[in-house]
Amino acid sequence: MKTRDAVLCGAFALALPAGQLLFKWASIQDAGIVGPLPWRLLRNLPLIGALGWYGLTALIWFYILTRMPLSQAYPFSILGSALAPVAAWLVFGSPLSWTMAAGFVLMFAGLAIITRAQRG
Repeated sequence: MKTRDAVLCGAFALALPAGQLLFKWASIQDAGIVGPLPWRLLRNLPLIGALGWYGLTALIWFYILTRMPLSQAYPFSILGSALAPVAAWLVFGSPLSWTMAAGFVLMFAGLAIITRAQRG
């Protein structure tokens, strides 16, 4: 993997939990907005930001996939998913457990095996 591709994949992995934090913040903000759902959606700035952020993230993902196979890029998506609970713990105080950590270790081990098999 070229350095530029690794940087892009790393940025994508960090962008995913950032988007999840924005969605959580939007759900918290929604409680303070009064009115029908369409009105609440239009007035929820963190939600609009989260949707925009995910749109940008989707474009980055598309660009990554034009440069490398999905099988090589996808582990970074899993990394982003693993970082989301840690980010939620840091920002919102969401609980973490050893079982969550064990599950992500198993996911990474499986992806490593698959990636290695594709190279071999």
